[in-house]
Amino acid sequence: MIVLIAPENDIPNEIEILNQLFREGLLVYHLRKPDKNYEEHVAYLNKIDKEYHNRIVVHYFHELINDFNLKGIHFQEQKRIDHIDNPGQYFKNLNMFGKTISSSFHEPEVLKACYFEFDYHLLSPVFSSISKKGYKGKGFDVNHIDKTIIGMGGINAETIEETITLGFKGIGVLGGVWNAENPLEHFIKIKETYKKHTIK
Repeated sequence: MIVLIAPENDIPNEIEILNQLFREGLLVYHLRKPDKNYEEHVAYLNKIDKEYHNRIVVHYFHELINDFNLKGIHFQEQKRIDHIDNPGQYFKNLNMFGKTISSSFHEPEVLKACYFEFDYHLLSPVFSSISKKGYKGKGFDVNHIDKTIIGMGGINAETIEETITLGFKGIGVLGGVWNAENPLEHFIKIKETYKKHTIK
């Protein structure tokens, strides 16, 4: 499983590149734009080809799931801490049938101890971040945790093999694609490398 995280700040031709990435086989896109309000999220989604909406997971404004045919919703760490203790209430007004629920973690033991059954979990930083300066990798080994864990932080074509060896069931990419001169080219390389190391 390859998860691509949106660049925090918009980049030139972002939607155009994104539609190309979807055409190239991107299946999970996390829309994480902390500075965009609800209306801006709607405008962003409306620019993406409708046929790809079911590959998009939203980090903010989870109620967007009621108005767009999205893949699912994602809880960042603090939001999970604030709401998952009483999940019934939180999901009451959300049309979650057939949708995914995921969350971010920064410590393997917290992830292991979490009783809520997320469809998958993002754990970071595995390696030193490409997009965030000074965000040092911790080389987490998750082979002992029987959950679907996606490794994030410093993931590019060169670090994929080690990520799989560490027990991750997928990779989360941000800087490895968006910071590249040619994001499409880098995504294809990452996809091919990932396939090579996961299909035995």
